[in-house]
This record gives sequence, structure tokens and C-alpha cells, in this order.
Amino acid sequence: MYNYLFSALFAMLAACSVCQAQTYHSYGGNRSKGHIEIKGDVAVSQLVQKHIELNERVRTIPGYRIQVASLSGTASKNRAFEMKERLREAYPGVEAYVVFDEPNFKVKVGDFRTRLDAFVFLQQIRTDFPGTIIRDNIYPTQIDWSEMVPETEDDI
Repeated sequence: MYNYLFSALFAMLAACSVCQAQTYHSYGGNRSKGHIEIKGDVAVSQLVQKHIELNERVRTIPGYRIQVASLSGTASKNRAFEMKERLREAYPGVEAYVVFDEPNFKVKVGDFRTRLDAFVFLQQIRTDFPGTIIRDNIYPTQIDWSEMVPETEDDI
């Protein structure tokens, strides 16, 4: 009985001493109102710092574009740019693009944040441009950060 009790007490003390052997690293600094302290390895700290630096450098967000046409053959380049101009005239305020993906010229339109936004616009242009499809995950490079609205007051 005493051996069992002594073994259990020894195991609890050993576990407590291992828990106290952790080093403390702080991430995030004064970026927000609160302070988060994560206990962990130094390598984790370095990876988190690299992730923060990458996110500060790359100012893009994932989004969607609608592919209006994929053209190949003779005069496909001219037809693609004519279609781009038709899109700009018919839908001002929505950007149109011509992308060369060998051997095709693809005409795409829009910089939509969600698939639902792209789908709504797709329904508007489907009668003028049949055969359109939504393409996944484009990364618009020009973002007007002043129009971004925080989700909560804590995001300010």
C-alpha cells in the first residue's frame, strides 16, 4: 500500500517538475489591446515571427474571378481584347482581364471577395456572355484597405 502511494506521489512530483522546465516566449508585442503569452519552444517562436513578417509584406486576399471565355486559334488574341472592351463598356466599374494561358487567351472579369458575390454577378452577365464559369482563388493585388470594415470593435 505504501509503495503504491509513494509511487503515485513521486509520479506527480516528476510531472510538476517537467511542466516547470518550459521556457517562456511572448508573441505579438503591443499589437492589440490584450497580451498573449505562449509557452513553447524557441523554434515555434521563430516560425510565428516569420509568419507575421510574411503577412505584413503580402497585402493580398483570396478572391474569385469569372471566366467569360477561353479562346484559341487564329485571331483569338484580337477577339479576347474585343470581348474585354465589350465587358468594360457593358459593366463599368468591374475590371476585365485578358490572361494568356498557352495556347488559350482567357477573358476574366471581376475581383470578388466571396464566391457568392461572384455568383450574383455571374447571373447578371450570363445572358450576354453564355458559358461563363467562376474560377477559384485569384489574389487581387490592388486592395483599397480604407474600405475594409472591422468585424468587431476589438478589430479596430
